[in-house]
Amino acid sequence: MDDIVRALTGFTGELRRAGLKVGAGQLIALTRGLATLDPTDRQDLYWAGLACLVTRKDDIPTYDVVFGRVFDAAGQITFRVSGTPPPRSKAIVVPPPAPQRREERPAEDDDTGGKASDLELLRDKDFARYTDEEAARARELLNDLTITPPRRRSRRTTRARRGVRPDLRRALRDVIRQEHRLPRAWRAPTTRPRTLVLLLDISGSMKDYSRMLLQFAHVVSRGDTRVEVFCFGTRLTRITGQLADRDPDAALRRAAATVIDWDGGTRIGESIGEYTRTWGRRSGFRGAVTVLCSDGLERGDPERLGREMQRLQRLSHQVLWLNPLKVDPHYEPLTRGMKAALPAVNLLLSGHSLGSLKELAEVLEMAKM
Repeated sequence: MDDIVRALTGFTGELRRAGLKVGAGQLIALTRGLATLDPTDRQDLYWAGLACLVTRKDDIPTYDVVFGRVFDAAGQITFRVSGTPPPRSKAIVVPPPAPQRREERPAEDDDTGGKASDLELLRDKDFARYTDEEAARARELLNDLTITPPRRRSRRTTRARRGVRPDLRRALRDVIRQEHRLPRAWRAPTTRPRTLVLLLDISGSMKDYSRMLLQFAHVVSRGDTRVEVFCFGTRLTRITGQLADRDPDAALRRAAATVIDWDGGTRIGESIGEYTRTWGRRSGFRGAVTVLCSDGLERGDPERLGREMQRLQRLSHQVLWLNPLKVDPHYEPLTRGMKAALPAVNLLLSGHSLGSLKELAEVLEMAKM
C-alpha cells in the first residue's frame, strides 16, 4: 500500500506541473476510493483518478497524457473518456503535447496570460525564494484564503423533525394553543466549529517561513472560528491577543515585540509540553484541531518530543504537521525528532507555499466531525 501511495503522490505532482489544480484533499479522496477498488487495475485507477482529481472538462486531455506518461512505459493509455471505455486491446496513442514557444503565443494574450502565469508561479513558489515584492503580493493573496475547521457536537439542542429527546415545552405550547392531543416534538443536538490551534516554529532554521506563516495565522484569526496562536523556539509564547488587531502591520508588530526568541534554537518537545500542561487541558482547547508548523529539527530530547506529541494527540481532535522540507519529493523524516513525532501526527503536509496552505484548508474542510 505504501508503494501505491507514493505512486499516487508522484502522479498528482505531475498533474500539478502539467497545470491541473490538485489539492491534498483530492489525493486523500482518491486514496480512500481506491481502498474499495483494485488499485492494480488500470481501469479502476484511471476512472477513480478522473473522478477525484479532475474538476474541469478541459483538463481531461491533459489528465490522459499525464496518466499515460506515469503509468505506461510506452507513453500510451488504453482508453479515453468517451462515455464508456473501449476494450483494452484497442489502445489509443495520446502523444504528449508539443512544447509551445513563448514567442508563438498570440500578442493579444501576452498581458493577461503573463499576469495569470505570474500568479500561478507565486502560488507554487517556495516562501524561502520570495523577493520583497513577491512577499508583499503573497500577503495580499493570503487575505482571500479561508479556513473552515470541522465541527463538533454541542450540548445545546434545536428543534428537529427527529431527535434524541422530546421537546416538552414546544409540545405543551402546541396543546394549549390548539387544544388537542399531545403532539410529537423533538430536539436534536447542534454543532459548532472546533477550535483551531496553530503552533508556529520561529527558530533560526524556520526564518524563511515563520513570518509568512505568522501572516497566515493573522488572516485565519480574523474569521468566525476561534483560533489560538502560539509561537515557540526555545520557549512557548501565546500571541492570540496580539493578532486580534485588524490592521495586519500593527498586529505583526505587536506579536514580534511579544516573542523574544526569534531565530534562535528549537526545543519542540519542551514547548509542546508547556502547551499541553498550561493550555491543552482547558475546555476551550480540548478536542481542537492542532496544526504544528515546524521543520522538525529538534535540538532537545527526541524521546521527550515523542511523549509530548502523544499527549498532544490525545488532547486534540486531529494533529496536522506542516514541514517545509516535505516539498522535496525525496524527503524522508529521518531526523530523530521527526521519527519520534510522526506516530502522533494524523497528516504531514509541506506548508511551504500559498498553494500548500490552500491544501491545508481543503484537508480541514474534509476532516470528520
